[in-house]
Amino acid sequence: MEIFGKRFRNIYPHSSHTLLRVLLWKLGLVKKDPPARHAGQMSEQKWPIHTCSENLSVALVEQRIRATWIGHSTFLIQHHGINILTDPIFGDCGPFPLGALRRLNAPGISLDRLPKIHHVLISHSHYDHLDAPTIRALGNGVHYWVPEGLRAWFRKRGIASCEEIAWWQSASLSEKVVIHGVPAQHGSGRTPWGRDRTHWCGWVIESAERRAYFAGDTGYSPSFREIGQRFGGFDLSMIPIGAYNPGWLMQPMHLNPADAIRAHLDVKSRLSIACHWGTFRLTDEPLSEPSRLLFEELCLQGIDPDKFRALQPGESVEA
Repeated sequence: MEIFGKRFRNIYPHSSHTLLRVLLWKLGLVKKDPPARHAGQMSEQKWPIHTCSENLSVALVEQRIRATWIGHSTFLIQHHGINILTDPIFGDCGPFPLGALRRLNAPGISLDRLPKIHHVLISHSHYDHLDAPTIRALGNGVHYWVPEGLRAWFRKRGIASCEEIAWWQSASLSEKVVIHGVPAQHGSGRTPWGRDRTHWCGWVIESAERRAYFAGDTGYSPSFREIGQRFGGFDLSMIPIGAYNPGWLMQPMHLNPADAIRAHLDVKSRLSIACHWGTFRLTDEPLSEPSRLLFEELCLQGIDPDKFRALQPGESVEA
């Protein structure tokens, strides 16, 4: 962790991601990236579908871990009788209904159909990862784990069951399950004047039988190799693949599919699931392009596509 003038910074230097550059992009004053290669042929690719039809409330085999993709970066993770949500958002994205980013795919599980949630992991404060209406709906009945500086946001909303975790710190969810905060390369802020005042992170969920990694929202950096080395690899990882176009602006903060595969290899993941795509139109690439490019890149690199899957909302995997 590094703080300069009460602002958090990434470990590894990268090009500036300023408000001015965002405005130049939004106003169309810079060139757009060319279309992704082979996009026409890729539209005919069929991603293999993996479903898990068991009732979500049924107890899992003790040593296994299940992740259900609800949409964007929201997963329901179940292990040793504990139900965990990551970055929960179940509606549109934005501070105000007028002008909010409309959700383009329904949540894979609706809020009222969730099993009892015990813990929520938040990666950072951006609106598509920290959603006030969802937090209000979940209320004080769950325990929230957040990066440094973000607990005050919850306390202002009457949420007392919230704890901050710094990079490389750990905490116990139960006698059998531990979580670790790990580095990510990103930023934070819910207003133009509040940039990087709170931290950002990924999360590791660990038991004696399994290790899972939720990358949160991140660009590519050497931190992935360090995470893989520290934990000795993962049985299951949740890695973002979308919001990468235009690359000149998004590359420091988001993974494209090729970078996501590098991260998958760096953290030594036995099985990875794609996230941060197909739910909100955050950037210029077509909504379904990230999953198609992921499939193509895996094939080009000779990696079994079953090792890094793009699921449909509501689908589950077990590891």
